[in-house]
Amino acid sequence: MKKMKTMDGNTAAAYISYAFTEVAAIFPITPSSTMAEVVDEWAEQGKENIFGEQVEVVEMQSEAGAAGAVHGSLKTGALTSTYTASQGLLLMVPNMFKIAGELLPSVFHVAARAVSTNALSIFGDHSDVMATRQTGFCMLAESGVQQVMDLSAIAHLASIEGSLPFTNFFDGFRTSHELQKIEVIDYDDLKEMVDWDQLQYFRERAMNPNTPSVSGSAQNPDIYFQSREMVNQYYDKMPAIVQKYMKKINQLRGTDYDLTTYYGAPDATEVVVSMGSVEPTIRQAVAYLNENGRKVGHLNVHLYRPFPTENLLEKLPDTVERVAVLDRTKEPGSDGEPLLLDIQSALYQHPNRPIVIGGRYGIGSKDVTPDQIVSVYDHMQLPANELKARFTVGIVDEVTNLSLPKTEPLDLTPDSTFQARFWGFGSDGTVGANKQAIKIIGDHTDKYAQAYFDYDSKKSGGLTVSHLRFGDEKIDSTYLVEKPDFVGCHNAAYIYKLDLVKGLRDGGTFLLNTVWNEEQVHKHLPTNLKRYLAKHHNKFYIINAMDIAKETGLGRRINTVMSAAFFEVTDIMDREEFLPLLKDEIDKTYGKKSQEIVEKNWQAIDQTFENLHEITVPQEWAELEEVPSRASSKEERPDFVRNILDPIARKEGDSLTVGNLIDNGMYDGRLPMGTAAYEKRGIALEVPEWIPEKCTMCNECAFVCPHAAVRPFLADDEEMEEAPEGFIVRDFKGKDGYKYRIQVSLEDCTGCGLCVEACPDNALVMKDYEDQQEQAVNWAFAMTLRQKENPIKKNSVRGSQFEQPLLEFSGACEGCGETPYIKLLTQLYGDRMMIANTTGCSSIWGASAPVTPYTTNDKGQGPAWSNSLFEDNAEYGFGMHIANQVKRNRVVHKAQRALNEKLGSEETQNLLKDWIEHKDEGEGSQQRAAKLVAALETEDDKQLQSLLKDQKMFVKPSQWLIGGDGWAYDIGFAGIDHVIASGEDVNILVMDNELYANTGGQMSKATPTSATAKFAAGGKKTAKKDLGMMAATYGNVYVAQVAIEANQTQTVKAITEAENYHGPSIVIGYTPCINHGLRGGMKNSIKESKEAVESGYWQLYRYDPRQSAKGKEPLRMDFKKADFNKIPDLLNTQTRFTALKKIKNDPELVGEMYDQTIKDMQQRAGTYDRMAQMNKAKKK
Repeated sequence: MKKMKTMDGNTAAAYISYAFTEVAAIFPITPSSTMAEVVDEWAEQGKENIFGEQVEVVEMQSEAGAAGAVHGSLKTGALTSTYTASQGLLLMVPNMFKIAGELLPSVFHVAARAVSTNALSIFGDHSDVMATRQTGFCMLAESGVQQVMDLSAIAHLASIEGSLPFTNFFDGFRTSHELQKIEVIDYDDLKEMVDWDQLQYFRERAMNPNTPSVSGSAQNPDIYFQSREMVNQYYDKMPAIVQKYMKKINQLRGTDYDLTTYYGAPDATEVVVSMGSVEPTIRQAVAYLNENGRKVGHLNVHLYRPFPTENLLEKLPDTVERVAVLDRTKEPGSDGEPLLLDIQSALYQHPNRPIVIGGRYGIGSKDVTPDQIVSVYDHMQLPANELKARFTVGIVDEVTNLSLPKTEPLDLTPDSTFQARFWGFGSDGTVGANKQAIKIIGDHTDKYAQAYFDYDSKKSGGLTVSHLRFGDEKIDSTYLVEKPDFVGCHNAAYIYKLDLVKGLRDGGTFLLNTVWNEEQVHKHLPTNLKRYLAKHHNKFYIINAMDIAKETGLGRRINTVMSAAFFEVTDIMDREEFLPLLKDEIDKTYGKKSQEIVEKNWQAIDQTFENLHEITVPQEWAELEEVPSRASSKEERPDFVRNILDPIARKEGDSLTVGNLIDNGMYDGRLPMGTAAYEKRGIALEVPEWIPEKCTMCNECAFVCPHAAVRPFLADDEEMEEAPEGFIVRDFKGKDGYKYRIQVSLEDCTGCGLCVEACPDNALVMKDYEDQQEQAVNWAFAMTLRQKENPIKKNSVRGSQFEQPLLEFSGACEGCGETPYIKLLTQLYGDRMMIANTTGCSSIWGASAPVTPYTTNDKGQGPAWSNSLFEDNAEYGFGMHIANQVKRNRVVHKAQRALNEKLGSEETQNLLKDWIEHKDEGEGSQQRAAKLVAALETEDDKQLQSLLKDQKMFVKPSQWLIGGDGWAYDIGFAGIDHVIASGEDVNILVMDNELYANTGGQMSKATPTSATAKFAAGGKKTAKKDLGMMAATYGNVYVAQVAIEANQTQTVKAITEAENYHGPSIVIGYTPCINHGLRGGMKNSIKESKEAVESGYWQLYRYDPRQSAKGKEPLRMDFKKADFNKIPDLLNTQTRFTALKKIKNDPELVGEMYDQTIKDMQQRAGTYDRMAQMNKAKKK
């Protein structure tokens, strides 16, 4: 009996991998992490592989480390797997050569993803796997979720029998994250297929001192060449071995897998060749064209290495005249992409010698639709001299003219398939709700089901678009929904910015989550939306999901409400049928967190039915005149914003051409500064209102604001004459007579409420967004006020906030714990900062094209920011520092020569001398540089004029290496260690949220004992790494551990001391994160931070080597009264700890794990005490 289950490609690969795996060595990377996560979860739950054992899962510090562990485990006779993508796969390349060379059976499961070039892309193409095709790994490709289930098994089985490793790959996101209803292969069936003799042979080859051997020797030129040729026989045999297991799967499943598969006319004249998830779309196009009288076909390649030339030639019709090979990768400078070159080589042996052309498609998960494929087939009909030998499809390239013409969209999804599109808001639960819906329908009805999720690169708070399909026949539309039967809008702010109902079918349904009642809907709904609904006879429903979520204690998690509403307004299932299933899914999803959350969600479902309202669409709406889209005025918005940012914000980025990007300066990956200020997302439900009479002007609200949306402004009397009526101010003490105001930017605020929690005098209160619209006028006026000279000390909590933040309005999560640190850095040093930022949360909210929150001051100065990779950030920033040193030293030599030759006036010579003496001092650097420039501008001497051209090097750069704990504690630790050992004047900021946040919350070495995380489903067993003390052992490194929300003054002091220390410094900041699952939400992170410090969970200290030189204690503990007994109370406010109670279901065991956490923190505190005592003893 068939076992059908709804799952994504990652889970399908993990399911098969688990069966054949004894050891899994892993490291998180998008989009492959899910495979490792579910393997870890199953192992924790006691799931058995085909050997009757749980998989041993080990997380390493990097992909290079994981590959090394895989290699070592294989050499010792354990079947070992790993899961990776992109740069992670490339880090494994050295070990891949070794594993293949030593004939070790293994499978690397890869959710194929773009490799970072001029920009990072986390999305799918084949550039990573194609970069490893020379390693000796066999390569097997899948085109969909069912194929991942079936062919992953073939990879493992063939690897064991053939003694060669496999890269088993499928398209990142399009397949890895697509949910499909598929048939699951039973482990007993897989067990029967294993070649147990070959498995025993592998195990007997294992390293063991009882049967010792030596491997990994060095060979000289006399035999190395011959030794490489020894492996040929293994590769010659492999295609037949793969075919053998394909036949077994075919017998089991009724499929027709082969090394390559052909679909189409047996006498086709035009054939497209491809690999990966484009297969179903091409085959839709082939069927469509053949039904219309064409003779076309498609050849899909499964086994890519060893390349199956013989099989391919057998499958291609003898009638073929033209072949177009589609590659989902780009190989700059090559005569063609990899698959094309292999096909060209093979087709030299074809009797027809067809014309072969090659094209690139779908790079970086660019959606591939049937019309694009039809255009390829149409192009092949042109006369030979008009054919593009190399082309692109799906984009417009008017620069090199490689692109095929774009045509009208063609959706070949059968009309019987129900299609739905959901517009969601990151962190509101939309994606989770749709995953629930698809599983309910897929697992509990006879319908096929498919879901795909289209994300932007924002963190929590970004746009998510879910594409769902259900039908009675298999779903082959591996592209976005273009003609939905249902559209759900989960955030009403989108109705003004996006064409939500585009393509909604006649008679289809539109569901809107809104605070409006029916009367307000009639009044405020945009005209074009009204017109569309009426003209297409659409049904229209509204629900106030936010109110229901609030009332039931779910915050802004509206997923349950919207899921229930979706089922209610569609006829896919009756309420009696879907309601118990939906409640059961909620129990499965949230039960491990707490029963309280489950019951709140159940209450929300019950309230949904009472509050769902149908709006009768008046027919007169159809007669409303269409309103043209508002064009931005040239004066208000820069060219880049109008030409690039605005279209992308409207979800029209696919229409931008290659020339558009070049014309707007994007050719080398750079973005203009300050573009985030033009987004104005307006996502807050509530925003703070300032109560002037209660304010003490402490500026603490602005200090903690993660998005720089709350700021203090100073205005003089002249400026106040232009102030709008509601711009209420307070007198600011000081000689200048300024007026003071705290102003909120409504459209940039995320509504986290941290400012309210930080205010010591209740001078801020949260109010409904809709009631605060006049504040938009006040903000606009405040932004016209000139930046005043700071009236108080800049290096203080209060004074720092009078400095312009050069980080503003990022796409970080509401309440983000990272941004306040970097915002503060930009206020203190932003006009001369160099930032090397590792890949992670801070690189995604810091530079997600086309916007960046980094901006400039009125002189055009600001942080020079760049991201290279995850693993190399310390070295990358170190390289920046060294380059600046070289360039500045060159200027010093020029200046010294000018002094030696007594060039220029006495004033100029004095300024040159002063600059040389103080060139490495950050304080006053801008002022010294400005004076020197002014003096040199008055000089005529050629040498001095040459020196003036180097004025950009006069100011001392403040070099910062910035990233999270995954970088600093794990993958980038070796680089950090090298940089601090160098003794160079480089500053490091580590934002420690105790896990890999950007990839979804996996364990790092910063994760404390007993915390649950992905890769630590049962709670972490080992103590948190003490990065700070490891750095301090060098003796010449400034080290500080801070918590910006718990002790603002200590944070400012530490950062100031770190920056002015002439040597390496490292500042480690406690960073609350949504992954912690903080009870009550991120508005409580200030309370959490304070409790972390007061309980001793997080130690505050500063280790300053300069104090030793003064005969003082270098280590200063900045909080000495820790009460460790408070740690359990702190842990119980975070789901990452309380989840243990459900997972373990053993209060005594959980208590023991909590006790171990306390002991670890006490031991750490004891180490600091002993260190301080040792230093005191030395001085005596």
